[in-house]
Amino acid sequence: MNDTGLLPEGFHDRLPPAADGLRRFEHAVLGVAHGYGYEQVDPPLAEFEAGLAGRLKGTRVTDAVRFVDPVSQRTLAIRPDLTAQVARIAATRMGHHPRPVRLSYAGPVLKLRASELSPRRALRQIGAELLGLDTVAAASEIVTVAVEALRAAGVTGISIDFTLPDLVATLASDLTPAVRGELIAALDAKDAGRVAAIDPAYLPLVEAAGPFATALDRLRASDPAGRLTSRLDAVAQIVATLGSDIAVTLDPTERHGFEYQTWLGFSLFAQGVLGEVGRGGSYAVCHADGAEESAVGFSLYADALLDAGLGQRERVRLFLPQDSDPAVAARLRSEGWATVAALSPGDTPEAQLCTHLLRGHDIVALD
Repeated sequence: MNDTGLLPEGFHDRLPPAADGLRRFEHAVLGVAHGYGYEQVDPPLAEFEAGLAGRLKGTRVTDAVRFVDPVSQRTLAIRPDLTAQVARIAATRMGHHPRPVRLSYAGPVLKLRASELSPRRALRQIGAELLGLDTVAAASEIVTVAVEALRAAGVTGISIDFTLPDLVATLASDLTPAVRGELIAALDAKDAGRVAAIDPAYLPLVEAAGPFATALDRLRASDPAGRLTSRLDAVAQIVATLGSDIAVTLDPTERHGFEYQTWLGFSLFAQGVLGEVGRGGSYAVCHADGAEESAVGFSLYADALLDAGLGQRERVRLFLPQDSDPAVAARLRSEGWATVAALSPGDTPEAQLCTHLLRGHDIVALD
């Protein structure tokens, strides 16, 4: 069988200059997180499935590639998401650490299946988690770090869509589980007709979605009993910390992708990029003794941004002829030049895709 270079469906190679763009993007994001006190962790690509299952309250490991470890004969899972691994580290290896603990990460994840809208199975995830708190102050910090990280990476036209993932379940606690499930499904689908047939009192939740200020006013007006006041006040406080250049919307019933988030969720978007570039919110970490720990965090999806051309720069490469002074070359590299040395008499700047040539001690731009 001939080697055609084909990869399995949903997998891809990242070539220059996109791979260099990924390096710069991760460096920018993790640099911002580090500046806020988020220390980096690096979990393994695979671990025991039991270690991931149920670590985040309300989740199961349903999207992971599994296999039997030939050494332990136990089932391993390749991580489909890094958040659960960071939560495991915080709950076990760093369980003694004073709370809140701030952790950042970057690495590949693998999905069992891909969707039509997102056909990739192998992805790059970068993010930060604050474990031990999910207060307004903690959530505000996480949103701020996410926005600043995107800006540092060169992302423009940032917008945020906030949601309240467990709002319906909380408000509809008086309904039977079956009716509550039907209501949540109808609200997920934004099906006003079905919502009205189940309980018209929940129609304002469908109509409220939109620009933040307008949506907030509609929700407050639809809640004379004040059951939503504390939640809406909390989200309003978070939004107040954002700059006026950030477009903010509110969709109170959006749950897709927020299966384990609690009172807050948010999606990040960028101008010129198709779909979400990140997601975050509050959640609960489950400890082995049954205790639950509040947390809040965000994840960025580098692939969508790199596909849109973010991080790619024009190649700037300096060709060093064979007789170049090594000390001069070392100095130029320390100044930030990418130097490419001739390894044979026939080597040329054109063959090495160089944009500049070192001629003696002078740098000459090539046409």
